[in-house]
Amino acid sequence: MSLKAPLSNAYFAGLQAALSKAGLCEPVLLIDKTRLNQNIDTLKSFLPRGMAYRIVAKSLPSEQLLLHVAKRARTNRLMSFNAAMVAQLLARMPTYDQLLGKPVPVAALANMLSSLKPNQKRALSQVQWLVDTPQRARQYGELASAQKLTFRLNLEIDVGLHRGGMAPGETLQTALAEISQTPHLSLSGLMGYEPHLTKLPKIAGWPSRAKSAAQKTYASALAQSAEAMGARHVKSMVRNMAGSPTFRLYKDTELANELAAGSTLVKPSDFDTPLLKPFVPAAFIATPALKVENGVRVPGGEQAGDLLEAISPGTSVFTHGGYWMASAVYPKGLAPSPLMGRSSNQELLVGPASIGRGKLAVDEFVFLRPHQSEAVFLQFPKLAIFEKGRIVDIWDPLPISA
Repeated sequence: MSLKAPLSNAYFAGLQAALSKAGLCEPVLLIDKTRLNQNIDTLKSFLPRGMAYRIVAKSLPSEQLLLHVAKRARTNRLMSFNAAMVAQLLARMPTYDQLLGKPVPVAALANMLSSLKPNQKRALSQVQWLVDTPQRARQYGELASAQKLTFRLNLEIDVGLHRGGMAPGETLQTALAEISQTPHLSLSGLMGYEPHLTKLPKIAGWPSRAKSAAQKTYASALAQSAEAMGARHVKSMVRNMAGSPTFRLYKDTELANELAAGSTLVKPSDFDTPLLKPFVPAAFIATPALKVENGVRVPGGEQAGDLLEAISPGTSVFTHGGYWMASAVYPKGLAPSPLMGRSSNQELLVGPASIGRGKLAVDEFVFLRPHQSEAVFLQFPKLAIFEKGRIVDIWDPLPISA
């Protein structure tokens, strides 16, 4: 079967058989390794010559998963998102370069430092801390001096998302001066994140104007940094832009020299966008059907007389767990009951009558496709890895949140 073909009944029957043969009988997050590998190769094929790739760890929160992607993509760059994640990755992948994807309060950084082992403290030279204000740069400098450490700082530039960061000008200049005047700080790069570019309405050239504005802002920040720190330093430092939704917008390394992506490698449904059409879904939730009943019975519905008679045809399926950020994809036609509401214990899904006539038996799996990865993967104690018709491994999620 072509991986670009729609997901078929035969495909899910194969997943069903593999899970049963592996003795898995409770909710599990399943990753199709063949599809994952295809997505990694597709991503690499889109990177311009000389463009580095950084793995977004929060979107693929598993040590084995990160190691697999890193090996196949030939990269040692990770993007982490809080102090706990930094510490976990320092312990598990100490030689990898980490760039923070959001600022960390200095108190959280101080708490993390107090918990690190000596070898992990030495590995801190592999971490780039994201700084969004001159005040945070000053706080990091004071902590670094007190701890007799050197922190690498990556400055967040607001290129139009307006979620934080600095614009070129006086504020950026103050942050650059803070770094240059503090012996325990160094400038490792600039970050200009712009996921809004693919979400703006296509009205009167709005997206193209926003893209042009983002590039001009980032270029201006680079020029200002070069004047303060030296052109050679800025040319060699990390210049990070884009994420999964926007990385295909970059055709050269004139501005950015590295791009970050994670979710697109498993392709949850929130990433069904035109730019990501070449990527295929590679992650699914598999959960047993605890009860499969003909008809749809609403609690207390027998007291409603004929009022609910029109909605009784169909099939009721109660799943093991539920209320995930995900939508059912097999058997086709299943959806949460609008009358029963959502449940994280036993969720009621209702669908066509044909489901109850042999398409799904009690204890067989219902398959759902996650809307996101980082918000879903960490809800499962194990990740089942599917390849060539069988479950070939069980990977562990990282015990941290994004």
